[in-house]
Amino acid sequence: MPTRTARTAWNGTLQDGGGQVELSSSKVGTYDVSFPKRAADEAGGTTSPEELIAAAHSSCFAMQLSADVAEAGGTPVALEVTADVSLGPDPAGGFRLTGIALHVRGEVEGLDADGFRAAAEKAKAGCPVSKALTGVEITLDATLEH
Repeated sequence: MPTRTARTAWNGTLQDGGGQVELSSSKVGTYDVSFPKRAADEAGGTTSPEELIAAAHSSCFAMQLSADVAEAGGTPVALEVTADVSLGPDPAGGFRLTGIALHVRGEVEGLDADGFRAAAEKAKAGCPVSKALTGVEITLDATLEH
């Protein structure tokens, strides 16, 4: 299996510095990062590790869910997945990820709401990004749309 690479160049201190994260393997872009904007409510045109984790988790979960729906006898037509990754203080000092909320709306043929929910729970447990983030509470809201 392949290895994917991202690279960050940082200049300056935590509070006054900034950097750029480059998606090196895909070469789809380079994005600004800044700690003050990371810790602010408004991103102000920069990304953050939390947003990048949210992107990784939502896409990984969608892929896993499409497989798990098919394995359960359904046909995934459309899945819309949002991952909300929260940053907060760590009681041991510094910061930590305080939670991840996965929200999925699915149009699926051949499964009822309970079957879809079961497939979503299986995907939450089985997607590689979920497995990597076992130290963070992950919640799931899964709704089957007709």
